[in-house]
Amino acid sequence: MPAKPHSKDLSQFFTEAARIRDNSPLKSLTKYMNDDPALVSLGAGLPHPSTFPFAKIGASVAPAGQSLANSNELLDVSVAPTETGEIETLGKFLQYGNGRGVPSYSKFTKEHTERVHAPLYEDWDVVVSLGNTDAFVKALMLFCDRGDTLIVDEWTYPAIIGTVVPMGIKLAPVSMDSEGMMPEALDRLCAGWSDSERPLRMAYMIPTAQNPTGATMSLARKQAIYAVAQKHNLVIIEDDPYYYLQFESYKPLSQVSDSEERYANLPGIKSLVPSLLSIDIDGRVIRLDSFSKVLAPGLRCGWVTAPKYITDKIQFHNETSIQQPAGVSQAIVSKLMNEQWGHEGWERHLIQIQREYAVRRDKFVDLCLEHLKGKVEFTIPDAGMFLWFKVLLNSQMQGKKGAMQQVFDSMIANHVLLVPGYMFSPQGSSPEIRDQPYIRAAFSFASVDNFEVAITRLAQALEPFTN
Repeated sequence: MPAKPHSKDLSQFFTEAARIRDNSPLKSLTKYMNDDPALVSLGAGLPHPSTFPFAKIGASVAPAGQSLANSNELLDVSVAPTETGEIETLGKFLQYGNGRGVPSYSKFTKEHTERVHAPLYEDWDVVVSLGNTDAFVKALMLFCDRGDTLIVDEWTYPAIIGTVVPMGIKLAPVSMDSEGMMPEALDRLCAGWSDSERPLRMAYMIPTAQNPTGATMSLARKQAIYAVAQKHNLVIIEDDPYYYLQFESYKPLSQVSDSEERYANLPGIKSLVPSLLSIDIDGRVIRLDSFSKVLAPGLRCGWVTAPKYITDKIQFHNETSIQQPAGVSQAIVSKLMNEQWGHEGWERHLIQIQREYAVRRDKFVDLCLEHLKGKVEFTIPDAGMFLWFKVLLNSQMQGKKGAMQQVFDSMIANHVLLVPGYMFSPQGSSPEIRDQPYIRAAFSFASVDNFEVAITRLAQALEPFTN
C-alpha cells in the first residue's frame, strides 16, 4: 500500500493571532508527568483528587440500537480503574487537562474518524471541542481577521452570522440549488474577487442537511466544490452535525405496504455519502463533528479533524479558553463508546436515530403534501431535520412591503411557529431580505402526534396570502 502524502502547508495564510498562538507554558510541562511514572511533581498546581467529593458518576442508558422504552443498562465511571482499562478513572476525568481532551475520548473520536472518513493524508489528527459552534470560531480565527471575508451559502446558520459580524469579518454569499452551494457560483465569486489585500481564504458550508434548506451534497457535488477550493487555494470548514442523520429518499405511504420495508435500508455508517474530509488530499478541509444531534446537545462534546499543525493551534486556543469539554461529559461519552457500546453498538444506535428521523420526515412530508398543496413549494430532504418552504404568495401579496411579516403574524395567530427565512440571510435584514418568501420548518422536536395539528394550522395561516 503506497504511503499517504503529507498535507499541504497552508500556515502562510494564518492570521497574526494564529501565528503567535502557542502551547500554554504550564500545560507544556504535563508531558513530563505523563512520560515518567516515577516523577514526583511539585510543579503542577492541581487540586488533589482526594478532595473531589465524587466516588462514582453514572447514568442509565438505552441498549445500543434501542429506545429508552426498553430495559436500560447502567453506565458508571468511578475512582477505581475499570476491568478493561479502556478508560481513565473518574479522578482523571475531573482533573484539569490539556486542550486535546482526555485520551480515551480522543482515541475513540480518532478511531471513528478513520473508520468512517479514512483521511487521505498522513498527518491528520483530532482535537476536542464543545460542539461545532465553538469549533467554528477557533477554525475561523486561524484564517480570518477583522476586515477579511468568509464565503458562506446564500442561506446559512444564524449562529455563524451572529458570530462573524461582531468580529468585523464580512460574509460573501454563494448561490445554492437543491444540493447546496453551487460550484460554478463559488468559482465565479473567487475568480472575480478584486481585493488583493484581502483575498478570499475560507469557505464555510454544511454539506449534509444544510441548515436551513435541508440540502445535502452528493459526492459529485462535493468533488466539484473541492476542485474549486483547490483552484483558488481555499480552506473549507466542513460543519457536519447532521451527517449521521441521513436516510433513504422519501416514498409516499401509498407506495409502501409495510413500515419495515420503508426503513429497511438505512445507511448506518457504511452507506453514508462520503464527506469532504474523505476526498481531501491536500489537508484543506477542517471538519467539525459533534455528538449534539446523535447523543445530546447538553453534553457539549465534539471534535475537529484537520492536519496536525491546525489541530495543534486549536488545542492551544482551547487551553486559554474552554480547556476541554466537561470531565463528566467526556467520562460518560468515553465509557459509552469505548466499553459499553463500542463501534458496532454506536452504529446500531445511529441506525436507530436515522429511523426515528426518517419516520418523522416521512410523516411530516405526507401531511405537507396533503394540506399545503398550492401554498408552498419545497424539496424533500434526504437527511436532517428541516423543510425549507417557499411560500407561493398570491398576486396581491407579491412585492408588497411587509408581506412576510403578515404571514408570520398569521402563523402566530394560528398557534404555529416556523422560522422566517430572513433570519438565515448573511445579507442582513433589509426590507427586501425580510420579504423573501421563505420559512423553515423543523420536524425534529414537535410530537409526531402534533404534526397534523401544526400543518393544518399552517395551511389556515397561509390561506389569505397564497393562491
